Amino acid sequence: MHPVLPSLVCPICGYERVTDLFCAPDRFHGRKTPYQLKQCLSCSLVWLQDRPKPEEMASHYGSDYHKAITIGGEARLDKRWRYPKNRILQVIQGGSLLDIGCSSGGFLRTLSGPRWKLYGIEVSPAEAQKAEESTGAKVFVGDILDAPYSPSTFDVITGFHVLEHFYRPKEVVEKLWGWLKPGGILYLHVPNIESLEAKIFGSYWYGLELPRHLYHFSPTSLSQLFSTLDFDKLFLQTLSHNHIEPSLYYLIQMAQVRFGLANPVPLSSGLRPPSLAWKIVRKAIRLAFLESFGSMAAAGGRGAGIEAMYQKRCSGGCEVVG
Repeated sequence: MHPVLPSLVCPICGYERVTDLFCAPDRFHGRKTPYQLKQCLSCSLVWLQDRPKPEEMASHYGSDYHKAITIGGEARLDKRWRYPKNRILQVIQGGSLLDIGCSSGGFLRTLSGPRWKLYGIEVSPAEAQKAEESTGAKVFVGDILDAPYSPSTFDVITGFHVLEHFYRPKEVVEKLWGWLKPGGILYLHVPNIESLEAKIFGSYWYGLELPRHLYHFSPTSLSQLFSTLDFDKLFLQTLSHNHIEPSLYYLIQMAQVRFGLANPVPLSSGLRPPSLAWKIVRKAIRLAFLESFGSMAAAGGRGAGIEAMYQKRCSGGCEVVG
């Protein structure tokens, strides 16, 4: 039983009963500094207690991290983004769209064409430039709370695994609400701290991404975050994708250290193209186990990711096209 810490308050729901979850280091970069995670006993929100200062955070990302995100967003572009693209097109087929944390523009590129006016927000100038050059989108570089958009500007705002990076998620969501037109759509993906694999791997779960992920949401805490604004929830459910492979990598690293078998190579330095033989083996493992595990977990509401779509409420109600 973890100790209850009554002096702390949940930053989302304000509940005054908080517990220690666990400590974990930045395993992606192979660093040793531990970070303490706290959890609200009401809404289940998890957050980083001693967050790096904003001016220090760039050192916790680095070129290796941005390279990994770019590879993930650009590899097999149509397959990678087919699902979220289709989810949006089921509701709205065109208009002005803002992708927050757009990286090099992988998702925006799938919507390039006359039906969409594309915008992005990105903290990395290099990635923002790639996004603009590859998509024609107008990308703001900097903190999302400093972006200069006027109220009721966008028909759609998307954010893929970015909300957990913000220091002030409540203020960010309020800002997004203001930027949306009445009836506009907000579509988000975030990791699920209540997922089955998060429970299995604990502090070795890849989805923690400490200290870059400042908040860790569950379906309950994400719903709580949106409960104070005029949004209508269109859907909120968990996804079948998983982080089992990199989580196992972290466990192997731990075993290497504990038994003195080898000097572990951080995942950030291990992003090398796999051999053909390993590609075949990995594909077989994914088909035989990982995909079925992810589907089973998602069916039980315990998938590794959460997808949520909210609509900004307007007077008299808003009709959803679908």
